[in-house]
Amino acid sequence: MTRADEDPMDPHVHDEDAVAESALRPVSLAEFAGQQRVSDQLGLVLDAARHRGMVPDHVLLSGPPGLGKTTLAMIIAAEMGAPIRISSGPAIQHAGDLAAILSGLTSGEVFFLDEIHRMSRPAEEMLYLAMEDFRVDVVVGKGPGATAIPLEIPPFTLVGATTRAGLLPGPLRDRFGFTGQLDFYDTPALRGIVQRSSRLLGISLSAGTDEVIASRSRGTPRIANRLLRRVRDYAQVRADGRLTPAVAAAALELYEVDELGLDRLDRAVLSALCERFNGGPVGLSTLAMAVGEERETVEEVAEPFLVRQGFLMRTPRGRVATARGWAHLGLTMPSSVEPDLFGG
Repeated sequence: MTRADEDPMDPHVHDEDAVAESALRPVSLAEFAGQQRVSDQLGLVLDAARHRGMVPDHVLLSGPPGLGKTTLAMIIAAEMGAPIRISSGPAIQHAGDLAAILSGLTSGEVFFLDEIHRMSRPAEEMLYLAMEDFRVDVVVGKGPGATAIPLEIPPFTLVGATTRAGLLPGPLRDRFGFTGQLDFYDTPALRGIVQRSSRLLGISLSAGTDEVIASRSRGTPRIANRLLRRVRDYAQVRADGRLTPAVAAAALELYEVDELGLDRLDRAVLSALCERFNGGPVGLSTLAMAVGEERETVEEVAEPFLVRQGFLMRTPRGRVATARGWAHLGLTMPSSVEPDLFGG
């Protein structure tokens, strides 16, 4: 699990949060807000399958963490009245692991495979046959005497989820009948999610509080729900349970989430780039060392959000802070770094 999957203010995901997050999941496509295009397309796929009396086509869901890929897999199973089995790519390192799961599926069952791009190659090759012909070949023995025994499996729907669709081999992508790309949510959609979650949690929000939380949620429902719970905690302890915009802002300031959703790591990366390296360009390894984080953490967790917000640019010469990044820190960008923004 990456830090992007976790609470941005707490490195530990508590059991209470996991239970609350599960309780807040939409249970039908009608309740699944903010991804209308994907919901409409997926609804047609499921309706057509029901009319034909067949299992739906295999579904591939891609997008950053926290946007609803797992929720959609559960909704597919619920809409089809089918059980769901959940696993992940890293957990399937041998073809035998996959064969054991597939052979235990029941007819029509939904098999949700998270982080499918991290599955081992032997298991991936076995999955090709299972997706197309609902059959797996179990190899018995080793060497020249090895024998492949075909094993029929009942029709099922594979729902694959990935945060890095580019790492999926073409032959695997082509075997999915429907591919849905989940996008970051806009603030109005996140406000609706915060309002729905507050009702389910029995929280009363003053006018405008949902806007404060939604605007700092990085376009991600999972983060919006966790910020809501942290604001609730703050209000219960320090504000007599009143959830007002001012209380929400104070709570999120305590948890080091600023008005645009940047957290401690984001600001550390941006500050190091501007203050220690004069805005760049600077190499990723050097930047990671400057903030005391692993290279992968900076590249996969902080950089995507900073780039999306227009605070940082990736150039052939290294990372460069933009004028917007300097301004967000309350700093004036030196004129000497401006040509570097354009590769000059």
